[in-house]
Amino acid sequence: MPDLLVDDDWIKAARRVAEDLKIDSVERDRANEAPFGEARKLRDAGLLNLLIPTERGGGGARWRTAYQVIREIAIADGSIGQLIGYHYLLSWNPRFFGSAEAQERLERQSAAGNWLWGGAFNPRDDDPTLTPRGDHFILNGRKSFTTGARVGDRIVVGALRPDTDEHVALIVDPAQKGVNRPDDWDNIGQRLSASGSTEFINVVVSPDDVLGSYDNLSPFASLVTPTIQLVFVQFYLGIAEGALATAREYTVSRSRPWLLSGVDSATRDPYVLGTYGELVTATKAARALADQAINAIDPALHDRREALTGEERGEIATLIAAAKVAATRTALDVTSRVFEVTGARSTASKYGLDRFWRNVRTHTLHDPVAYKLREVGDHFLTGAHPPYTLYT
Repeated sequence: MPDLLVDDDWIKAARRVAEDLKIDSVERDRANEAPFGEARKLRDAGLLNLLIPTERGGGGARWRTAYQVIREIAIADGSIGQLIGYHYLLSWNPRFFGSAEAQERLERQSAAGNWLWGGAFNPRDDDPTLTPRGDHFILNGRKSFTTGARVGDRIVVGALRPDTDEHVALIVDPAQKGVNRPDDWDNIGQRLSASGSTEFINVVVSPDDVLGSYDNLSPFASLVTPTIQLVFVQFYLGIAEGALATAREYTVSRSRPWLLSGVDSATRDPYVLGTYGELVTATKAARALADQAINAIDPALHDRREALTGEERGEIATLIAAAKVAATRTALDVTSRVFEVTGARSTASKYGLDRFWRNVRTHTLHDPVAYKLREVGDHFLTGAHPPYTLYT
């Protein structure tokens, strides 16, 4: 498998933001406030425009770089890794669902305004209704788990047109009258991901802001789901790597050897070394599978596009399902077991080592990983590909 060809300048920019986020990550997690300041850091670093073509005012990078940026940010702060990951997916929605004219117009506007995109697309909720009225539409409804919407400059909404029974994606400016974004996200993990609810009450929507249907999608457009599933993989792995780095720092600087170990340093304790070896190996293996998945989807998103076949789409989706399983299991194991190599004192609240597990545990419940295993097993035995849904 070839190495990922990423733009080093973007990775360096992400690492600078990550170093800044790391300084007060424990305090910010404890404060549980909407991430307006964190969004500003991403904006000031230019990371929000990364995927927009240079001729439209953006950074001109590819998804393979965006995925690496997500992982780097998540090493320092899993919530902000989720925030920017969803932003990349949602800002790409015009390419999945919209016309060429809409793509260019929205990308130019997004680059000029340095927009952060949030989403109100949760398929487990009933869709808001988009009702024609004269020369415009009226949007009504509520969505839960709307990552980024609380702090976003634009919100992508999945809605139902009752006049045509068609599901459509549309763009809403949250500053419009009737858009309510309550501060109601109060979960145990990913606390700064701005994933609370959004309510739409008689919101006026221009026809220009309706991207198009997401019923009966082409193989390329249906990549919307594998693309976001691989976003999840990146911040799961970033959180695991962040937990390992934090635990290593603690072990080297604070941990004491066990009284029966016969060594004078925790870094020479054979059981500590063995546990770290196990966790690092598992993380590297999951990362290698994730990189393989990135190498598969990147050309589909940038080069194959509408030439992509259903067979190719299915192979990509299955590979990403496997990467999702590996990242989920590894991240949950790593973030739980780092306490075995840091010891009882590391459970003090001031260290915040629990935030890594809380973050992974919260988001890995997004959709059951057991169904990803089923998809991988079905493909192995029968050659079947996952059906297109907003989860597969």
